[in-house]
Amino acid sequence: MKFSSPLIPARLIKRYKRFLADAELLAGPDKGQTLTVHCPNPGAMLGLADPNSRIWLTRSNNPARKLAYGWELIDVDGGLVGINTALPNTLAEEALRSGLIPELGGYANLRREVAYGKNSRIDFLLETPGQPPCYVEIKNVHLKRKSKLAEFPDSVTARGAKHLSELASIKQSGARAVMLYIVQRSDCQSFGLASDIDKAYASAFASAMACGVEAFCYACNITIDGIELANPLPIVL
Repeated sequence: MKFSSPLIPARLIKRYKRFLADAELLAGPDKGQTLTVHCPNPGAMLGLADPNSRIWLTRSNNPARKLAYGWELIDVDGGLVGINTALPNTLAEEALRSGLIPELGGYANLRREVAYGKNSRIDFLLETPGQPPCYVEIKNVHLKRKSKLAEFPDSVTARGAKHLSELASIKQSGARAVMLYIVQRSDCQSFGLASDIDKAYASAFASAMACGVEAFCYACNITIDGIELANPLPIVL
């Protein structure tokens, strides 16, 4: 996935109210100005919102947007981390259509946002004649507290636990059910659950795995030009 326009470097002043951040622009037509920018991330963003961090922004020319700038990347210890939680679905779709996730290969059709469970929509429904359908839920990951270990979640997520329960029900109905974690960073070598942050999610994960739900995790390669799915990460529990 390539960014639609060149990213603009900035200095983070503070993140607040979940979806807002103040930043000093370091380039572009508004260089030197301090502006409020959109933060497309509702999570805790542990370790990813330190004041004075170098960040990268997109700029929209849509006059209807309340905030012209949106936050996309942050430099953490010399490496880039993607903070936009809307991107993993796009990254996953590109990879699925290109056959870059062998665990989910062999399906003829891909549909997005298909209704299932209790008032939920599955991120991807993969189908092919003669095989059970495959329901794939995507989760964005960017938390790293220990060396080389990516973790999920970074805050309590009742919605995430609900998705695991619904995937378990899908599996019990005879379909295939998969949880796919996308790590928007390239400095991790394994993935685990942050059970100290959300014990209920860890419990729901264990129950789902016991029912036959599958889980896979992939890291990303990230530059200021774009983000793409990279290598699989082992899941350690």
